[in-house]
Amino acid sequence: MDETRAPVTLHVYCRIDLVVTDPAAVTAHAVGELRSADIDWSTEDDDVETATAELRTDLHLSLASVLDLSRIADGVPGVEFRGGRCRAESGPPRDDV
Repeated sequence: MDETRAPVTLHVYCRIDLVVTDPAAVTAHAVGELRSADIDWSTEDDDVETATAELRTDLHLSLASVLDLSRIADGVPGVEFRGGRCRAESGPPRDDV
């Protein structure tokens, strides 16, 4: 990057449509990721069993929890991922994105 120019923060808005062909596989993957995560459950509002049960009953939450937004700019020179958020919705696409 040109040293005389300051970095510019850009907000990228996109909609990605995914078809879930195996909901059980998605939730099982999300549960596995949760169980292997380095979480200090003593500082959380719930425990691992409660969180696991929530993932097993909420496909939207399960999918959103395993998508890795930090990789969206992998391989793009001069771009550094700083953060983001992800949620999953069903139904018709929203017009605001």
